[in-house]
Amino acid sequence: MSGSADALVAEVLSTGTLKGLPQGHFIGGRFVPAQSGNTMESFDPGRGRPFASFAAGDAVDVDAAVTAARKALSGPWRQMGPAARGRILAEAAALLRERAGRFAVVESLDSGKRLSEAEGDLRGVTRAFEYYAGAADKLHGDSLPLGRQYVGFTTEEPVGVAAQIIPWNYPLSTAARGIAPALAAGCTVVAKPAEQTPFTALMLAELLSAAGLPDGVLNVVTGVGAAVGAPLVAHPGINHITFTGSVATGSAVMRGAADNVTRLVLELGGKSPLVVLADCDMDAALNGVIEAIYENAGQICSAGSRLILDRSIAVPFLGRLTTRVKGFRLGHGLTNPDLGPVNSPRQLETIDAHVRRAVAAGNRVYVGGAVAKSDATGGGWFYEPTIIEAQGPDDPVVQEEIFGPVLVVQIVDGPDEALAAANATSYALVAGIYSQNITQALRFARDVDAGQVFINEWFAGGIEVPFGGNRKSGFGREKGMAGLRSYCKMKSVVARI
Repeated sequence: MSGSADALVAEVLSTGTLKGLPQGHFIGGRFVPAQSGNTMESFDPGRGRPFASFAAGDAVDVDAAVTAARKALSGPWRQMGPAARGRILAEAAALLRERAGRFAVVESLDSGKRLSEAEGDLRGVTRAFEYYAGAADKLHGDSLPLGRQYVGFTTEEPVGVAAQIIPWNYPLSTAARGIAPALAAGCTVVAKPAEQTPFTALMLAELLSAAGLPDGVLNVVTGVGAAVGAPLVAHPGINHITFTGSVATGSAVMRGAADNVTRLVLELGGKSPLVVLADCDMDAALNGVIEAIYENAGQICSAGSRLILDRSIAVPFLGRLTTRVKGFRLGHGLTNPDLGPVNSPRQLETIDAHVRRAVAAGNRVYVGGAVAKSDATGGGWFYEPTIIEAQGPDDPVVQEEIFGPVLVVQIVDGPDEALAAANATSYALVAGIYSQNITQALRFARDVDAGQVFINEWFAGGIEVPFGGNRKSGFGREKGMAGLRSYCKMKSVVARI
């Protein structure tokens, strides 16, 4: 942590807030209040208390932002070449490095995640802007082999105005993985951050403006989903929607987009399997399981929330895992505990309800299983790190996304049963396997239904690797060159010569 970040952490812990947070929406290159004048409070999850307020927008603010984005789409931004767009994104990456401490502290304060995790997020966000800065002038079409009498080729054009609906669990990371490729492709953007975590998206918009982004190219409207998200999704001036969130809300987004036939990329829920076979490196697998489920207090769509464990090593593995989890220290995210708070009282209640139902149904709890209180903060929204052994594959605790620090264990006999268990939910976002037999691991990767597969390291890869799900986990891909093409529309041209 940098010295400047140390000072910011001290300011938050002593005063309960942070000076200089953004005020208003960011529309047309400047901060503006909600036209209604309404505001909302943002809460510190580690203390359960409000620390700042922000603009509570509505359909009028959304329309102003879309109007600004459409105007910018036909302005200087349209004439700017790909290399020039790339230079703006590269400058944004440089500014993010300079301001990483403040961004990380605000992200931790607003979301509740540990500061070290927020600092890691900032490194990933910076890398995303670097990657798409380099990709902006590498996007090209193809020539088409039509014979000597014709010239045929395709071009990739920006799709237009792209809406970004950003979740509360990774506010800045998710914003960057959509905004950076959209800008690289030449789109303009209207972003709606979650009402629980509005500030770093606003800070990012201000930073991009400082990096040289023309006014109106990136706009951010804050407020609740019903007042801001719904009119944004249904707005006829939106050409593309990238949504990250729950299956239920994703279905509502699809319905809202249907009348205008707006393109969609949906990254929805997950109940991702982490398979640990008998021949694994047990130390590596233990570390991987802990990172997969307890990072960000388990509030990750791609969390390894189901441990599918070979029976022959189940007793020693679970013994070591339980011992480590029992030693976790809970606390405010800015103090870098082993486990931070969950984001809201509503999420805390949801997690607790899942676990209570599982216990009532007879599932075995190895550790945790209850709402917790951090002595270090005297408040906040905490849940004990929990491990539950499921009775069977159809149990709700196996099938339903909990989105918290709750690991569900399924005991199996060998690779075939492990694969069957991995594929036995309605989700198909990511999957992982720990095995020192690479043939066995690659067969699992071939046969499991998932958008991304990790072998011997959970969360392996980075911005270069396309990400997205199948089935109820959504469709479309973000990150990598596939993510860049999500913001393009292909045009085919054929000329007779």
